[in-house]
Amino acid sequence: MRRRIVIITAVHGPSAHFLPDAYKSIREQELPEGWEWHWVIQQDGKSDDVAPHVPLDDERVTFRQGRPGGPGVARTIALAHADGEYVKILDADDQLPPGALARDLAALEADPGIGWATSRVLDLMPDGSHVGFPGDPEPGPVERGEVLAYWKANGFRAQVHPATLCVRRDLLVALGGWMALPASEDTGLLLALNATSRGWFSPEVGLLYRKWPGQATGQATHTDTDERDARMAVVEARARALAQFTWRYPADG
Repeated sequence: MRRRIVIITAVHGPSAHFLPDAYKSIREQELPEGWEWHWVIQQDGKSDDVAPHVPLDDERVTFRQGRPGGPGVARTIALAHADGEYVKILDADDQLPPGALARDLAALEADPGIGWATSRVLDLMPDGSHVGFPGDPEPGPVERGEVLAYWKANGFRAQVHPATLCVRRDLLVALGGWMALPASEDTGLLLALNATSRGWFSPEVGLLYRKWPGQATGQATHTDTDERDARMAVVEARARALAQFTWRYPADG
C-alpha cells in the first residue's frame, strides 16, 4: 500500500485564482518511492467563485465547502479528509518549490522524535522576483521552547515560518488543529507544536510566499493594535501552558 502526505489548503474567493499555480507546484513534486499526495482544498464559505479554479478532474484532489470561519477553521475542518500520516500546509496563493515535500518527508521519516518540519521561505513578489530575508536558524533540529523564546524576544516574529509546516497528523489532531483566532492561527499552532515536540528546519527553500494586495496579512485589520495584542497574548498563554504539562510528543520522549 502506498503511503500518503496530505496537503491542506484553505481558500476563499479573492485568492481562488491562484489555485492553478499552487496545483502546478504540487504536480511537479517528486516523492520518494511508495509515496503519493492528496490535496484537500477547503473553501471558507459557500460561493460559486472558487470551484472554477479547482482541478476537479484530478482524483488526487478533494474540494469541500463550509460555512465561513476563517482559514484556521477551514483547515481544521479539512482534517476530516486528511487520510495520510503527514499534513502539509499550503496557502492558496503560495507555491511549493521542487523537492519541498520530499525534504519534509525525509526529515520526519528519519527521526520519530521530530513532530514537525519547516523550511526556508522566499517572498514571491508581484513582478515574479524572489526576495529572501535573514534570521533563519541553524539547519537541523529545533528544540522545544526555542520558537517561543525567539518569538517573544523579536517582536512576535518566529525564526521559522508557520506557512511551511509539515506535521504528523496524529500530533496535529491531538493539539486540536489551528487556533480559533481571526488571524495568527498558524503561529498559534507553531508555538503549540514547539511547546510539545521537537521540530526540524531545512535551509533549502520550501515555500514561495506570494506578496499581493489582497493577502490577509496585508490588510489593516491584521495590524489593529488591540486585536493583535489579544492574539499574541492568547497564543503565548497557550504555548506556555502546554510547556508546563508533562505530555510530550512522542509520548515516551
